[in-house]
Amino acid sequence: MYELYQVGENSFYIDCPAKMGVYRVAPDEAVLIDSGNDREAGKKVLKIFDAQGWRLKAIYNTHSNADHIGGNRLLADRTGCAVYGAEIENAFTRDPVLEPSFLFGGYPPKELRSKFLMAQPSSPQPLTPETLPPGMSSFSLPGHFFGMVGFATDDGVCFLADCLSGENILEKYHVSFIYDVAAYLETLDRVEKMQARMFVPAHAPAAADIGPVVRANREKVCEVAARITALCRAPQTFEEVLRQVFQSYDLKMDFAQYALVGSTVKSYLAWLHDTGKIQARFEDGRLLWQAV
Repeated sequence: MYELYQVGENSFYIDCPAKMGVYRVAPDEAVLIDSGNDREAGKKVLKIFDAQGWRLKAIYNTHSNADHIGGNRLLADRTGCAVYGAEIENAFTRDPVLEPSFLFGGYPPKELRSKFLMAQPSSPQPLTPETLPPGMSSFSLPGHFFGMVGFATDDGVCFLADCLSGENILEKYHVSFIYDVAAYLETLDRVEKMQARMFVPAHAPAAADIGPVVRANREKVCEVAARITALCRAPQTFEEVLRQVFQSYDLKMDFAQYALVGSTVKSYLAWLHDTGKIQARFEDGRLLWQAV
């Protein structure tokens, strides 16, 4: 864990719970793609950079989930590096309480105000083409979160952030976090057609052929959507749908899973409603969902 792997002439990744990318921009200088989940992750990055003789020039955040921005503050404080991200994501990075608040749908209880969902605040700047080093470009990866982006390097490596989960994760947790199901499916279609020498997703193995894991993620989305639709044969409240999703996949509910899976189930319900597969109505002070 936290080992450095070279996947291109100048491209590397740090193997950790949410893989970080590294792009060497000079013999003694490199930039980082994401920064891990906390200060300890940041310290491990510094140790790796010191061992390679690199100075950290900048951090490029793919999105603002806590496990991708948690090292920003320590690394920026210790190195003076700049931090960049998509502007809608930067709002969450500056004010991390927005993430658990969004997921919970209100002010989050103390169990959600932890480093799992709330990173230390940092001060990112807007990501633009001009802020990227030569040889590195960004591309949009909507669906998982508000404005997630990936990065490509001129030595043929694509860093895919959280748009894919490994097949082992899909089989263990089943309901991966998705903000916008329609956009997520479009992203999967686009990623499947991408050409690169190596793909590095944050939560799946690096691979030269990304097709199998893309298809596994698409199949799981279709499976979850079909399951939710089936659960709504009779009118159901959101809480009842959520209870049955947890039971049917044998998931353990706690505050974090309630927030993450619950938010995702709401996204599925919204998508199924918008596409005409599930109707919504208000009755006796309840919002009921029912398959058409």
